[in-house]
Amino acid sequence: MTFRLGYGTNGFANHRLDDALAVIADLGYTGVALTLDHHHLDPFAPDVGRQVDRVAARLAALGLSTVVETGARYLLDPRHKHHPTLVGDDQPVRVDFLVRALEIAAGLGADCVSFWSGIVPPGVGDDEAWQRMRSGVTAVLDGADRHGVPLALEPEPGMLVERLDQALRLREELGSPALLGITLDVGHCVAVEPRDAAACIRRAGDLLLNVQLDDMLPGVHEHLEFGDGRLDLPATLAALDEIGYTGLAAVELPRHSHAAPDVARRAMSALQAALPHPWLAEAVRSVRSDPTTIRTLFPAVGRSVGRTPVRAEADPLGVVHGTVDDRARARLLAAFAAVVGPDALAEELAALYHHGDDAERRGVLRALADVGSAVPETGVDLVKDALRSNDTRLVAAALGPFAADHLDAHTWRHGVLKCLFLGIPVDAVADLDRRTDPELLRMVRAYADERRAAGRDVPDDALELLRSES
Repeated sequence: MTFRLGYGTNGFANHRLDDALAVIADLGYTGVALTLDHHHLDPFAPDVGRQVDRVAARLAALGLSTVVETGARYLLDPRHKHHPTLVGDDQPVRVDFLVRALEIAAGLGADCVSFWSGIVPPGVGDDEAWQRMRSGVTAVLDGADRHGVPLALEPEPGMLVERLDQALRLREELGSPALLGITLDVGHCVAVEPRDAAACIRRAGDLLLNVQLDDMLPGVHEHLEFGDGRLDLPATLAALDEIGYTGLAAVELPRHSHAAPDVARRAMSALQAALPHPWLAEAVRSVRSDPTTIRTLFPAVGRSVGRTPVRAEADPLGVVHGTVDDRARARLLAAFAAVVGPDALAEELAALYHHGDDAERRGVLRALADVGSAVPETGVDLVKDALRSNDTRLVAAALGPFAADHLDAHTWRHGVLKCLFLGIPVDAVADLDRRTDPELLRMVRAYADERRAAGRDVPDDALELLRSES
């Protein structure tokens, strides 16, 4: 693992800062995302310089690295959350605060200062807000240069800059300053980005200075514990390792302070379970340097990393969420796709699928979510082949995100019906709600009628689909 795991102090809001740092370190974290706030290193305290020296010594004694976060809710305005901002009318107040944060970060030896844009105020157009953002960041960059501390812009749902592409555009418009990088909250990727967190990490690449770790659901900006949303945590951590990220990846759960020690303990357990396997990390490096090695590494995955289900308690056979070897094979193919062209990728996918055992075929099918869009015709052929089998795990793997985006309606509907016939949970079908149409419901209704006429029970999944009709 190239990066460090940390925890955010905004998730310990009911603890004294010294106590929070001690608990975080005791749980095995090696870094902390320190949110400047009234009770945690107040940047406006008259003795802030002395406090910085004391906290720096405490961090050093506990072996904690740090980044400085600036998202405190009511630090600058006791009546309005997160105000003022870089795009509001009182921009100089936010600029002053961010420059203070840079000075504090320098005193702490922090990696960077993380910040966001702000919500566009009523009556302010997007163009005007964008210009305000440019001028505000330019002013803060002067402070970054004086203190020698990088800034890391975080795309934040609902704000002017809410997606990674907007943050990258702003940086380019400002002349790609060396001291301006990216903070990426991987939960935000689930909530608002068109691509998953792993893809966002790869796109940010060397510009990534700070990572916030949490789970979320699509379209909902609510920080959740790992496993309560849709984040693929193993793939996310693997992508950080893949790009050689060496900074801090800190858990960001600002609304869980009421149970902070227990939540932080659970988060560490989830992170340790999801960290890249050493064999896999080396295998990925091998494939990226010599793509032909995938032919010998791909069959060796199961005996090297294991075959356990990703979510053993909820999915003991790995039908819905897959197995650790499924994910490892998907990582190898993602690494392969990154260094070869579409023709070579299509040829290798077909060869690994048709010459592999059932586990290797599943790995290819799971990988289509990451690499299939580059070779859609090949991907569709492989999915259709898998849907002709009666292997429940193969069929489930075939109906993932790639099939949801690329499979024709007729074949997709019959794939869903096959899940009902084989007893495969329809939770395995990606984007089922989006793709369900009247014809699928007609087919399920006919299937249910046949079951009843034969005196047989109708599966709960079929009944649930039919209830969705109303």
